[in-house]
Amino acid sequence: MSDFPALAELAAEEAELQLTRFTNDDAWALGSALVARGQAEQLPIAVEVSRNSHQLFHAALTGATPDNDQWIARKARTVHRFGHSSLAVGQRFREMGTTFEEGSGLDPELYAAHGGGFPLLVRDVGPVGVVVVSGLPQVEDHRMVVAALRDLVAQQA
Repeated sequence: MSDFPALAELAAEEAELQLTRFTNDDAWALGSALVARGQAEQLPIAVEVSRNSHQLFHAALTGATPDNDQWIARKARTVHRFGHSSLAVGQRFREMGTTFEEGSGLDPELYAAHGGGFPLLVRDVGPVGVVVVSGLPQVEDHRMVVAALRDLVAQQA
């Protein structure tokens, strides 16, 4: 369990990574930044960015499989339902001494509390969408999304 960031750290990321706006162009910039990093590091990832369940960006790099799209859908569903990153949702259950599957009672074919899904939060508005990466170990998926969001927040400042 020590491989997972504490829930407090994950909550701090969500508080920090709030955008001033989220347009189609912002979705393109975010998705393109994730793809550029994935290509540079030859990562077998799939990326999706959506606003209000409208897919604005999707890419699957070499090595990604249709399973990654299923993981994206399950992680995104978890973010939409709980309003927090998919890693934070899973960590909340781990810190309660249980698993997401046991504690939530939700269908694991539909929901996955594994890292890589992150809410797109607009300051003074709230959640407007989701960005998801799938293909790496879950904490790496999460960290990749956080790094790209951190860059987008800095660009908007």
